Amino acid sequence: MSDTLTLIILALPLIGIWLLVIRPAQRRQREAAALNSELAVGQDVMTTSGLFGTVTALDDESAHLEVAPGVVLRFTRRAVAAVAKPPEPPGD
Repeated sequence: MSDTLTLIILALPLIGIWLLVIRPAQRRQREAAALNSELAVGQDVMTTSGLFGTVTALDDESAHLEVAPGVVLRFTRRAVAAVAKPPEPPGD
């Protein structure tokens, strides 16, 4: 009985670390990879530094974002953090 209890006591912290640290990190990594593979020209995106722009071109390693009319910046695809939601019209 004491061997089983010792094993449970040792396993609980490991399970807790997996649930609180490793599993969420793996989920974020999968979501980032999915976002990276689903990037398309014409999408409005936000970079990890908070810069908003429209994807104008893509290649294997980089994404070209138009951040102002005539201003195109090149970022690594991993720098794209999210697809931007369209702004909501102001309500009365």
